[in-house]
Amino acid sequence: MELTSEDVRDILQLLDGLPYRELTLETASFRLSLRRAADGGWTQATEVLAAPAGATEAAHPGPAPAEPATEPADAGLLDVRAPLLGTFYRARRPGAPPFVSVGSEVEPHTVVCIIETMKLMNSVTAGVTGTVAEILVENAQFAGQGSVLMRVRPTGE
Repeated sequence: MELTSEDVRDILQLLDGLPYRELTLETASFRLSLRRAADGGWTQATEVLAAPAGATEAAHPGPAPAEPATEPADAGLLDVRAPLLGTFYRARRPGAPPFVSVGSEVEPHTVVCIIETMKLMNSVTAGVTGTVAEILVENAQFAGQGSVLMRVRPTGE
């Protein structure tokens, strides 16, 4: 199931008529947390969960739009792909340290970047335990859905 920005907007409209102050919705592919702000509006955080190792091709069939031109991955590296199209950010905000750099140790739920789509910031996790070997997209550049953002050398290889 894909959750679109229109779906989120519909959920927020439903919540506006209810007394609830927060909602967390979690599926196998994402976690959406909504919380009512002091002014009555809603704040939103989305974590897009990376596909498990070995499942990236099945999760993203066909060619990816706007995939950066890169050399094929070393045999031992696993791709971290953009789960949706948008602007790739290496840090939480301008001037902040990047989530990860080449050589950073990561675990499956480690946030490695943010993809901004329609003003929504979507955290992307590593999906694997290992070491970041390559970062293939420049900060603040567009990334197509399924494009390779970075590569991780899994622990033990």
